[in-house]
Amino acid sequence: MTTDGQHNDRTALILYGSETGNAQDVAEELGRTTERLHFLTRVSDLDSVDISLLSHYSVILITISTTGQGDLPTNAQVFWRSLLRKRLSAGYLEDVDFTTFGLGDSSYPKFNWAARKLHKRLCQLGANEIYPRGEADEQHPEGLDASFLPWSTDLRTHLLARYPLPNGQTHIADDVLLQPKWTLEMVSESAETALNSDDYGKETGSLADEQPSSCLYQGSGPPSTSGVVSNTVPAMLTARVTKNSRLTPWTHWQDVRHLTLITSSEVSYAPGDTLTIHPKNFEEDVDHFLSLMGWTSIADKHMYFRPTLSVDGLKGYPPSPIQHSPPGPNLTLRNLLLNHLDITAIPRRSFFSLIAHFTADQMHKERLLEFTNPDYIDELYDYTTRPRRSILEVLQEFESVKIPWQLIGSVLPVLRGRRFSIASGGKHKGSETGGSRFELLVAIVKYRTVIKKIREGVCTRYLAALPEGSQINVLLQKGGLNITKAEAKRPVVMVGPGTGVAPMRSLIWERLAWAEQKAGQCQKNGYSDANGSLSSIGENVLFFGCRNREADCFYQAEWEELGEKMGLRVFTAFSRDQKQKVYVQDLLREQAEVVYRLLHNQSGLFYICGSSGRMPQAVRESLIGVFQRGGRMEREAAEAYLLTMEKEGRYKQETW
Repeated sequence: MTTDGQHNDRTALILYGSETGNAQDVAEELGRTTERLHFLTRVSDLDSVDISLLSHYSVILITISTTGQGDLPTNAQVFWRSLLRKRLSAGYLEDVDFTTFGLGDSSYPKFNWAARKLHKRLCQLGANEIYPRGEADEQHPEGLDASFLPWSTDLRTHLLARYPLPNGQTHIADDVLLQPKWTLEMVSESAETALNSDDYGKETGSLADEQPSSCLYQGSGPPSTSGVVSNTVPAMLTARVTKNSRLTPWTHWQDVRHLTLITSSEVSYAPGDTLTIHPKNFEEDVDHFLSLMGWTSIADKHMYFRPTLSVDGLKGYPPSPIQHSPPGPNLTLRNLLLNHLDITAIPRRSFFSLIAHFTADQMHKERLLEFTNPDYIDELYDYTTRPRRSILEVLQEFESVKIPWQLIGSVLPVLRGRRFSIASGGKHKGSETGGSRFELLVAIVKYRTVIKKIREGVCTRYLAALPEGSQINVLLQKGGLNITKAEAKRPVVMVGPGTGVAPMRSLIWERLAWAEQKAGQCQKNGYSDANGSLSSIGENVLFFGCRNREADCFYQAEWEELGEKMGLRVFTAFSRDQKQKVYVQDLLREQAEVVYRLLHNQSGLFYICGSSGRMPQAVRESLIGVFQRGGRMEREAAEAYLLTMEKEGRYKQETW
């Protein structure tokens, strides 16, 4: 394990830029691969590394996803800006050997743009690509592993050839369990007694004050280790749920919620920004998991995480398994499973490799290891992704697996937050109490799989059960639409089927507020405006899609109000209200004259939000047809004009 950044003959630095956690998962898997090849390995997000130290490592492996309009993830922005410094010479990274793996979504026009930009810049600075970069596509039927598995398997062979093991040394076999970086340990009896005392923390100090900093929960027992780098926890907002209402009728197949959250402090946000909500697992699922593992009797014992490697200082040491919200002094197995670890996630290939170590049943062991074999990727997909089988269900079927509770942080994935586009803008951003208001449009994920089992999204299930008055922690994050007030005079064409209308609603109300603000300034300065507030903003056209007018035509009354106030025009595709299905892409073609005038003749802006997959590509095809028809263009010229819109930042997509 490299801890000080010093040069070593066989070291690997695995870096990731990740928005949702997928690139981090891939990086950690690559880290396990290099460890088995006896590389001293460090896995870290890109922003935690100084580019001046890259040459200290034998090899750099980078995994990165693309977000927004071809942007790098939040935890890669500092690293990226450091690479763009003008004073860096063309040979600044000439001693760096690297390769990259990009995670993208081909429904976006700038597919894997972040990985390509990063790769190009590293080469410009003289870095040496030692192995061809790889790219994965979320739209592939078999997911990211369809590309990652063959790429990583070949990379492993290449690393062994390029960095041969010393004579007499062999790689660590896959059936050998790698040493975890952190283990869970139980607090001593004396500390447990003190923690359960009513007087805990009332004295001049507490147990936490007296203990070393090498564990997340400062209980009694671990040896002193100085120099721990504290986990960086994003600044969370505490919000109160003031409204959680169902918009769709109870007879409709899908439950769609409108949530209103209020914060005590006022914070600014823009259309396209998101709120990240960290869900909790349900108590009955946690109880079932504890029972399966045989942990019920110790479920409420106080625990702490402890680093397993003996080092003088922990600079560069992998962070603890729980980062977004350190558990604090009440860390127990039950608390971890309720709030921090994901037991309903679809397991990755590495999960099967790990739990195969914890069964004495040879048939179970062989079956679990089959799922880790790249030759059986189809079987893994059919067992996990296709039926959406969860970790809890896997452990129910392989009942002989008993995970040591000490290793829980290394075996189970972290319960990651889910991002939701904010639906409020303009007058809907303020709170009567002086804080800020956030409104969300959330489709509750619940469906029946191919094996006839009901599946529910862990976060939306959690949100659906939140009573009004609840307090939750949320993280406000900048979105990828990059909408600014300076664009107010330009016309906009918006496409937002289903819950994709949320950021469009935010934008429409925000544009109205900009116009009213401008009108107020004119009136204050004594200027008259015959057109009222409308002259300060361009035309606004929304293409909305849903199934039925009576079931899921969200915010219909608002659209009518906004039509009167700002001339908003809404074209709605009801896909199931007639024999022939009608979608937003069909309405774009029907309204080709309007769309062409706003986007081509008036250089307007185009926004598309909603589900990824076929819809964005179908909308692009419709736009190409609009340009062909309106401008009497050949297809090649129409495609070129759409690309020009993308380069100018006039075509923006945010799909999920």
